Amino acid sequence: MNKIKTISMVACLCAGVCFSPAYSLDLSLKDAVSKIERESHDLKKAQANVNKAEASLDAANANRWFSIEGSASYMNLVNIENPSKSMGIELPPALGGLISESLKDQSVYIEIPDNIFQAGLTLTQPIYTFGKIGNAVKSVKSAIKMAQSSRELTAREVRYAATDLYWTAKMTDEMVALAEKDLKNAKTAKNKLTSAGRANRSNLLKIESDIITKQVNLANVKFNRDTAHRMLKIMAGIDVDEELVLTDNFPAAFSALNAPELKSTPQWEILDEQANMYERLARSKRANNYPTLAATASYTYSSMSGDVGHMFDEKGGQSAYWGLALQMPIFNGGLNRANATVEAMNAEAARQDLAQAKKITTEQYNTAINQYDMLRDNLASLENARDLAQKTYELSQNRFASGQTSAVELADVSAGLYSLDVSVLQMKYNILMSAETVKKLGE
Repeated sequence: MNKIKTISMVACLCAGVCFSPAYSLDLSLKDAVSKIERESHDLKKAQANVNKAEASLDAANANRWFSIEGSASYMNLVNIENPSKSMGIELPPALGGLISESLKDQSVYIEIPDNIFQAGLTLTQPIYTFGKIGNAVKSVKSAIKMAQSSRELTAREVRYAATDLYWTAKMTDEMVALAEKDLKNAKTAKNKLTSAGRANRSNLLKIESDIITKQVNLANVKFNRDTAHRMLKIMAGIDVDEELVLTDNFPAAFSALNAPELKSTPQWEILDEQANMYERLARSKRANNYPTLAATASYTYSSMSGDVGHMFDEKGGQSAYWGLALQMPIFNGGLNRANATVEAMNAEAARQDLAQAKKITTEQYNTAINQYDMLRDNLASLENARDLAQKTYELSQNRFASGQTSAVELADVSAGLYSLDVSVLQMKYNILMSAETVKKLGE
């Protein structure tokens, strides 16, 4: 008997394991934003642009340091008359005293080495460039700040979009709950109507029509919920087949924003640094008209032989020097001045864009604050209207069950209640997104 009980318990446990429902994923707003930030290709691209700008700074700073250049060359002099032999000069006996007594009255042939090898190193260290390198480096630093501000701007856009996705999905959850409640109310009204006795045919047809309409509406909002959840999963890198439970709820009340005055945004920082970059590039272009002072040093080794195999049998010649070099541009057709003018015009355009952006963004910021305050003030009135509609529906439903009102009136009251429920939900969503807009623009 005990053995049978044990087997039964094991079977029940196995059945419980096999048929237990799959666990759903609890997802908070903070976690959703964090996941979407990690998955965002725009943020990865913005970070890559920062890395690229920092690498450009290393390239610009490299011009401050000395450079070493090496060269090596080999030449073979060709005797045009006899390419297989090296060139030479034959001294006639008439030269007399120019040659030793032992060679007197004899001709002398002097061979010219036709294999020449040279190798050398040259070192150059800039000392003063009159702003050519300095302004170029500063312009790259401005580009780095632009890339960093662009990354911050992208991060804010991603956070805003992630928050929008989360609250949109949460709103569809609430819409499904409202549609289910609306359908349940209609079915309850029908049950009360039929349970009270012989129902009026017109009322029965109307209530059945309303039930079908509400069933279609429920199917639509469920489809919208599934679509919103699917998009949230894709952007957050979550398996689309995994069940989501959004743990953050719409607040019952909203506190004041107390948003400060807008003084700076990533967009303004980008445009400001863009103007600085162009201005520094303009100064660097103008400096190309000025001289460059540098220290220089060089070493050269050379070796010559009539036979390649004996090129390095003897010590070759060596030479070296060091000193200062001053390179002065004389004429370039006005190229430097024209390039500087172009950069200055770009800087002026960036300043104009900055002034325009400040006007537009400030207006958007203030509008978002005003919208938040306006919606927040109206929320209590809308919720009060919704509560009154709920009471009206309950009274109408009871009257409908007792035959004191028509199905048309009940349907109107029901539609009004559902519309107010949706309006309250939509207003809460708008309040939250207005606050997110303020954070995005002026955080």
